[in-house]
Amino acid sequence: MVDHRPRRLALATFGTLVLATGTALAHGGSLRGEAGTIAVPSWLFLLTGGAAVGASFLLAATVTDRRYIASIDDWHRTLRRFPTALSRYVLPTVGVLGFLAVVWFGFTGPVTPLRNLAVLLVWVGWWAGFTMTTYLVGNTWPALNPFRAAVRGVHTFLPAPPVEYPDRLGSWPAVVGLLALVFTEVVLPLADDPRLLAAAVTGYGLATTAAGLVFGETWFERGDPVSRTFAAFGAVAPFSRTDDGVRFRLPGMGLTDPSVVRDRSDVVFVVTLLWVTTYDGFVTTPFWNGFATTVVDWGVPPLATYLLAYLLGFGLFVGAYRLAARLSRGTGETFLTIDALGRRFAAPLLAIAAGYHLAHYLSYFLVLSLPLSQVLASPTAPPMNPQRYVLPTFVGGLELAFVLLGHLLAIWVAHSTAYDVFPSRLQAVRSQYPFIGVMVVYTMVSLWIVAEPSSIPPFL
Repeated sequence: MVDHRPRRLALATFGTLVLATGTALAHGGSLRGEAGTIAVPSWLFLLTGGAAVGASFLLAATVTDRRYIASIDDWHRTLRRFPTALSRYVLPTVGVLGFLAVVWFGFTGPVTPLRNLAVLLVWVGWWAGFTMTTYLVGNTWPALNPFRAAVRGVHTFLPAPPVEYPDRLGSWPAVVGLLALVFTEVVLPLADDPRLLAAAVTGYGLATTAAGLVFGETWFERGDPVSRTFAAFGAVAPFSRTDDGVRFRLPGMGLTDPSVVRDRSDVVFVVTLLWVTTYDGFVTTPFWNGFATTVVDWGVPPLATYLLAYLLGFGLFVGAYRLAARLSRGTGETFLTIDALGRRFAAPLLAIAAGYHLAHYLSYFLVLSLPLSQVLASPTAPPMNPQRYVLPTFVGGLELAFVLLGHLLAIWVAHSTAYDVFPSRLQAVRSQYPFIGVMVVYTMVSLWIVAEPSSIPPFL
């Protein structure tokens, strides 16, 4: 009998290193021009990224022991119960106060972005810093969400919601809402105009609160784009709240649960999340600057140029994933439908989106955390010239590592999912070929964007 223990020990070491390291959406418009540039050649990014993803799949494919795979997926510890008072009173209060601060200082504070608490809270503290916590630690947005707290407060005194959320809607409102929110952020100077930002936040808050009052809290679980985004990222995190307490798992193993992606609308939402992170960074690259300038010179309106590229890229991302699911049905030689395969293999893409977000926002958050702390200390009389941290050059290498770690984790999750779906080991490996191909393409694109110098999108 062949002794597989040495091989299993090596593979266990690899899996543990990948999973223990963890993972870490890109947002090119936040305080435009403040993000740093990674000082690594583009060719090295692309070559290393594609090779790493391909090699990691080959290595993961040698792990065929279902018990070992299941032991990684199922390992968890239950910690003490999350304090009820903290989630029911303290965190909602913090969320409401934060929302009120954004509105107040957005409308009344200084017009200089780096001196305005609303701008720094939204882009640095919330969209960069808080979002990182949702995939590095756990999703606390359900408790912090001020609009959900308002809906809960109203429903405490009023009868049940008048309308039950239709199952046929699924997550489609979140898909449309996320596309609309990110496009609005890209084409409008929300990071440069505190008054406009406060108006946008107020408008979104009124709209999502009204929907919550009509449909109840189910709206925040399925239809609200921001809540759905944080919930999706939360599946990557090691900590999650359960009825028994706080559950701790290896990073990314929550993505193997079938409940993460429930239907076709969830699949499209995951791909949408990946696309908007890519588009948000793509419009800050020199390539887009030259391309958009050429198209506008031909007579196409700037807004139409951005919108057409946005919708075309969205269609390409959804189409590529749909094609991968169709091809997987053939390579895996299975009777499972394309929709069924698409549902099970969509969740790993969230690890890619999380890794890209961390790579894109790490320097941004660290550099601007000092202005945030200075303005927080004196929001009514902020310093005239807020200081910024100067980061060492090795941070650029860390950003490259975070992108690759997100993709490596996605490879493992896809591999684990395949062994959960298919009874045959050969089916499990071959079914992954098309999805790995899509991941390699996503890797090359995301690394290229991160490696490119960041610039202000033209015509905006």
